[in-house]
Amino acid sequence: MFPKYILKTEIQDFINRNIEANIINLALQKNPFSEFNYIEIISQIAAKIKAKNKLPTWFNSENIIYPSKISIEQTSSEITANYKLNIVSGESLIDVTGGFGVDDFYFSKKINQIIHCEMNLELSEIVKHNFEILNQKNITCVFGDSLETLKKLDQNFDWIYIDPSRRSDAKGKVFMLHDCQPNVPELLEKYFLYTKNILIKTAPILDISAGLGELKNVKKIHIVAVNNEVKEILWEIEKNYNAEIFIKTINFNKNHEEKFEFVLNTEPIGKTYSEPKNYIYEPNSAILKSGAFNIISDKFKVKKLHQHSHLYTSDEIIEFPGRIFKIENHFECNKVEMKRFLENTKANITIRNFPETVENIRKKWKIKDGGNVYTFFTTDANNRKIVLLCAKI
Repeated sequence: MFPKYILKTEIQDFINRNIEANIINLALQKNPFSEFNYIEIISQIAAKIKAKNKLPTWFNSENIIYPSKISIEQTSSEITANYKLNIVSGESLIDVTGGFGVDDFYFSKKINQIIHCEMNLELSEIVKHNFEILNQKNITCVFGDSLETLKKLDQNFDWIYIDPSRRSDAKGKVFMLHDCQPNVPELLEKYFLYTKNILIKTAPILDISAGLGELKNVKKIHIVAVNNEVKEILWEIEKNYNAEIFIKTINFNKNHEEKFEFVLNTEPIGKTYSEPKNYIYEPNSAILKSGAFNIISDKFKVKKLHQHSHLYTSDEIIEFPGRIFKIENHFECNKVEMKRFLENTKANITIRNFPETVENIRKKWKIKDGGNVYTFFTTDANNRKIVLLCAKI
């Protein structure tokens, strides 16, 4: 049972008053509620701070109870949860790894019956309480083993949703699907007894080819980034599906969305390279994760600098799903040119297919971080190490 004293008006007021406070300093102060667990109260503050930008619906609602800060860090954001809403359809969905329930909250806006399964009793009760606060009445929270729940319900669901835990008692933090809990590759056939459609969320670090090696019947792979950081990889699996696999990438920026999609294994054979022209393009992180390096070149009619640099160039500026720069100058990376253009200056540094780290470059040439100059240290088609001096568009 979660600590209900957290809901007391004076404690909720204390939590809200200290959202901007330093947690460490706050923890060192005397407990103003001597009859209650101060560590638990501080934990609520720390978790709510984490939820401020990630989960504004929860943050802005009164009497929400939070699990640990780690649980908030690991849950989907509202941005990515809302994206999943466009993937699923039908009347029923069961989430076999419920967690904090952010995804289920959004699924319930479209699907009439949601089952939230959670092995942790306290977390299950917290989520049930929060759904009541948020007035979501079509979500049923069930404590216990999700496979046993599936057997008891003996129902065909339109979707099963799975967000495997990436923490193992034996191995610590893990990324391969067979090391996660539940072991999805091992349980797929059992899940298919209760649905034809499965949606799996995996860590952004999971390699696409590794995931395909462990899963079968993959229909679509969604790579979801927020502010150019990949947050989730989503795998749509359909029972008995055995055709082409679609890759969909999306990057949510502050003011717009960058979308790009293609069919897996349809990379163009022809590869065209070029010296730097007037503009340089850096694909967003979702596209880089997808590996669509030659498709990008073919689709947008831009030339690559090098097979492994993943930077593109053109004479005329185009719309592009990523960062765009105007090349002001470029030169071979050697002592003479570096002293002339970059030593003791201020610049933003990006490395692409280059043998030194950003830290080493800054230290070696005394380059401070920031400013309006953007530099790319990379390799060109002739395998020369070059530097691009750019202005961001």
